[in-house]
Amino acid sequence: MFNNQDIIALAKQAGAAIMEIYQRGFEISEKSDASPLTEADLASHHCIVDGLKQLTPEIPVLSEESSADEHQGRMSWNTYWLIDPLDGTKEFIKKNGEFTVNIALIDQGKAVFGVVYAPALGVTYWGDAEGAFKEEEGLVEPIHVSEIPGDADVWRVVGSRSHQSDEFKAFVQGLPQTEVVSMGSSLKLCLVAEGAADLYPRLGLTSEWDTAAAHAVVTAAGGQVLQYPELTPLLYNTRPDTLLNPFFIVCANKDDSWA
Repeated sequence: MFNNQDIIALAKQAGAAIMEIYQRGFEISEKSDASPLTEADLASHHCIVDGLKQLTPEIPVLSEESSADEHQGRMSWNTYWLIDPLDGTKEFIKKNGEFTVNIALIDQGKAVFGVVYAPALGVTYWGDAEGAFKEEEGLVEPIHVSEIPGDADVWRVVGSRSHQSDEFKAFVQGLPQTEVVSMGSSLKLCLVAEGAADLYPRLGLTSEWDTAAAHAVVTAAGGQVLQYPELTPLLYNTRPDTLLNPFFIVCANKDDSWA
């Protein structure tokens, strides 16, 4: 159907377009929901959408920057690309490097393949049925979630760099011992996937394109992304009236310490 490496290469092309703008400066505008938008968001969007149409013309594409008209009919799609051309626009504007290009393949509501590329950090994650991998400085290594901490161990909990909700703070206080690791964009999920963190409780709003690519990486690394508090698998494209995710927990597995 497609070659994973072609999609990874496309994410890197989009990342190169982002970095050209990142390094020369940019203007910031606002979308209708008051979230920031930059020239880099749109440059990456066009690069990915055009590339996917060439590589897989038979698979529809849904992007954060797609028009409302392009969102029509998505509920009839069994398989489609779900992309966030620039996840972590606030981190991009702050120039802290913690922003990503996210490309995911959704099939029957599940994220079955995903690429997360952090162009400023030079790090790429991807995952599919064959496993999860991280590439850094030209080296590719398989990654896997860590073992659940023991009773006397510290839980490494990932929090948002830009917005930690009151619910998140209350959740962390309920754990035995914690170390909070702040991170931006979909890299938060990837920290759990590579075993650098144990939990990522997202008790605030996100959109489906924010999580899908990294969700595929987490699953391929042996982890789970669960709706909270139901603790059922997070699925995509199941609600016609919204593209927002419910609250969720990213983990190696359910554990009595937090479940």
